[in-house]
Amino acid sequence: MFQLIYRKYGQGIRWKDDLLSGLTVSLALVPEAVAFAFVAGVDPLVGLYAAFIVGVITAAFGGRPGMISGATGAMAVAMTAVVVMYGLEYLLAAVVLAGVIQIATGLLKLGRFIRILPHPVMLGFVNGLAIVIGLAQFGQFKTGHAVEFAEPSGHDAGGFRVVGDWLDFASSELWIIVGLIVATMAIIQWLPKLTRAVPAPLVAIVLGTVAVAFVPNFTTVTVGEVLDTQRLLQAETELKTKRFAEEEPNLLVKDVRAKGEELAALKLTKAEMETELGRDIKEGLKAGLPTLHIPQINWKDSAALKAILFLAVTLASIGLIESLMTLSLIDELTETRGSSDRECMGQGAANVVTGFFGGMGGCAMIGQSMININSGGRGRLSGISAALFLLGFILFTPGLIEMIPIASLVGVMFMVVIATFEWSSLRLIGKVPAADIIVIVLVSGVTVFMHNLALGVGVGIAASALVYAWEHAKELKLHLRKSTDTKRTYEIDGPLFFGSIQEFKELFNPAEDPDDVYLSFANTKVCDHSAIEAIHSMSVKYRALGKRLHLHDLAPDCSKLLEKAGDLVEGQYYGKVSGGH
Repeated sequence: MFQLIYRKYGQGIRWKDDLLSGLTVSLALVPEAVAFAFVAGVDPLVGLYAAFIVGVITAAFGGRPGMISGATGAMAVAMTAVVVMYGLEYLLAAVVLAGVIQIATGLLKLGRFIRILPHPVMLGFVNGLAIVIGLAQFGQFKTGHAVEFAEPSGHDAGGFRVVGDWLDFASSELWIIVGLIVATMAIIQWLPKLTRAVPAPLVAIVLGTVAVAFVPNFTTVTVGEVLDTQRLLQAETELKTKRFAEEEPNLLVKDVRAKGEELAALKLTKAEMETELGRDIKEGLKAGLPTLHIPQINWKDSAALKAILFLAVTLASIGLIESLMTLSLIDELTETRGSSDRECMGQGAANVVTGFFGGMGGCAMIGQSMININSGGRGRLSGISAALFLLGFILFTPGLIEMIPIASLVGVMFMVVIATFEWSSLRLIGKVPAADIIVIVLVSGVTVFMHNLALGVGVGIAASALVYAWEHAKELKLHLRKSTDTKRTYEIDGPLFFGSIQEFKELFNPAEDPDDVYLSFANTKVCDHSAIEAIHSMSVKYRALGKRLHLHDLAPDCSKLLEKAGDLVEGQYYGKVSGGH
């Protein structure tokens, strides 16, 4: 138990750093969880419960001390369609199944494969995620939020969505926000040079809250105001979407847009929305403990079950990729090593539990993890305390959290962006192969523009693999070692695999070779089925001319591969022989 709570740094015990950094992280978790819940189309408490449950379980049992987990934007984006089409219960079922998949991944020890990711993919992932986090903060510079209708176009599914207007450049509200952001960033940058007794982000958040609460005419949007506004906008979007779905089947194509805009322009009071939706629209942050709830789904609806399965696989993949890459990043920053397989199982268990307790699921959060590391948090206590502080705020002091100005949290996140982005990657141009630079940009671009971390990493891995195959395919060479009127010996250099088989075929001219051709594999390796097929094809050409192709000097594993191929390989096959030909 004491090993779980306390950690030793040199000669002293610094548990206080974990507690203070956990407190700082918990303050940043609140608006993030609320924002991601709205992205997914669920109530903010669904996101806050996920942040608590996923955070505490992964911190206690996951594979990376010091890493923070909770509700994330990458997973929230993938949830939206199922929530809109089938509702919250089906989302919860998908989260549980995603957790089961993640546990299975850990038990099968597949998490270790994250270690083989190419470094350019890692750089692209980090840079892309930093840009996404940064861009998301600019939404706080908008005002006058309203529900708008948009027809489907391209990748946009259309429907009702919340939009806002940029704050006027001359407005005092804009400059108060900017001032708070700059002040927050300055405190975080310079306070550690004076003292590290308390985390600088925590000091910045507290001072910003005090300024907004007590300085006359120094007012700006707070967490509580954003929470209430977003709940009303979410209810309005849900209600108008429901009305539109009821009327759309009876509309002519030319009337669809007009009807959508008509509904979007309706002004609805809170009482009207509560009456039509059949529920109260909550206010503030206060709530009780999460309770056990078995997701209620229709097991006879095959379309819904397929949607749950697809979403579960998607969530499991996104969660594991983001978590394991964040784990690798923190390993590098702290010069320690976490357990990827244990992290898979810990995260899976957290998602199973959160699905049964009304949470939207989650994974590692690179932004909050960076806040924790930069604030001095290194042990499991930092993540556990962050989750417990978050729960405490919800249960006992929601009013204090509601007072925090959003601008202060934006300033904290901007510093996270600066710390997360790999600025050294900008100096790599001209110093590393151009293909690596392209992979970095490609992964970052896909992550930013497609809002899909898993897709960005997948594209980066595929691009790196193609570059590797292309470069190694050019290494294949054929050397003539001995030649007489009746026989000729060749030696092949370089790997023989799918990328080099075309080059392999072009190296031979069966019509000009004598009756017996000996091919030495002493300096090469037969890697895959494509290589076997290439050898087979070449043997057929020699046999058609009444000639024989002899294979020798094969490594044991290559010999075994060809033996398994059996009659797929034409001509005479000799194992490793002594002497030359």
